[in-house]
Amino acid sequence: MSSMLVIDGSLGEGGGQILRSSLAMSLITGQPFRMTHIRAGRKKPGLLRQHLTAVRAAAAVGGASVEGDRLGSQELTFHPASVRGGELVFDVGSAGSATLVLQTVLPPLLVASTPSSLLLEGGTHNPFAPPFDYLERVFLPLIARMGARAEARLERAGFYPAGGGRMNVTVQPAPRLQRLELLERGAVRGQRARALLSRLPRQIGERELRRVRDQLAWPEEQLQVEEVASPGPGNALLLEVECEQITELFTAFGERGVPAETVADRAVAEVRRYEAAGVPVGEQLADQLLLPLALAGGGAFRTLPLSSHSQTNLDVLRRFVSLEVRSEERAPDDWLVELCRR
Repeated sequence: MSSMLVIDGSLGEGGGQILRSSLAMSLITGQPFRMTHIRAGRKKPGLLRQHLTAVRAAAAVGGASVEGDRLGSQELTFHPASVRGGELVFDVGSAGSATLVLQTVLPPLLVASTPSSLLLEGGTHNPFAPPFDYLERVFLPLIARMGARAEARLERAGFYPAGGGRMNVTVQPAPRLQRLELLERGAVRGQRARALLSRLPRQIGERELRRVRDQLAWPEEQLQVEEVASPGPGNALLLEVECEQITELFTAFGERGVPAETVADRAVAEVRRYEAAGVPVGEQLADQLLLPLALAGGGAFRTLPLSSHSQTNLDVLRRFVSLEVRSEERAPDDWLVELCRR
């Protein structure tokens, strides 16, 4: 039996990503681990509902035995058995992010021996988590280029704080993921701005889109208000840039007391930085790609400077596999990142 890894959950940012990456890598490598100081860097440390759901989802996928899987727990022991696909249902039971639960179990399911069908319930459009649209338009198409196929369908949107979203994901695994290189983005094929609204006045979305039009000069036909069914009120502004080699998506969420124009300005600033940098991979996508590339044995991409979130993620991955990471600054907002399994 493998010796027990001990991982300090207060590493770097001290957030939930340390737990999610550890669970995914434990399932992939068969390496058991014990985590202390879970989410020590957050206002409410320990396991919240979405983290507890991620732990239990990982246990279900990997036939794992778990100690410490309770709300508020700051210590956890996880012993995986073997990964198995099949029909799986995971309900966060709150507005906690269902997409982050998927982020935990998807990597091992991509290389499982059988296909999977997942139903996930909870938040689908949350601040500080990739929205459903990002998975569908940006992340899963890149996974397909690595040889595995995962398709996602949104049944119902779930915004914070009501939650109540539902999404279906089917996974056709591959024996091994292929390396991926994203060094150029190619010419821009199109741009699209969508203002999602649930149980809020349509004029909020119209004001956001007017600001996008004025700031980015995107034509009217590329701006769209979408009123979606959801158990509670919510607003997300999604700015999509489709290029020859990659699609990127930048999101800002409406907040009570924050003008629609301010919400739009946040997303516009991200688009402008990305377009000016000339790199294919945005900051959040860089973070999302690290684990699949480690699983594939390596890869390379050009991106903005790696965030502290990404650096923490790399620290966790190195605990499970021998991973060499090289990063080279080509310009202030243009870094070449290469991963290689030793």
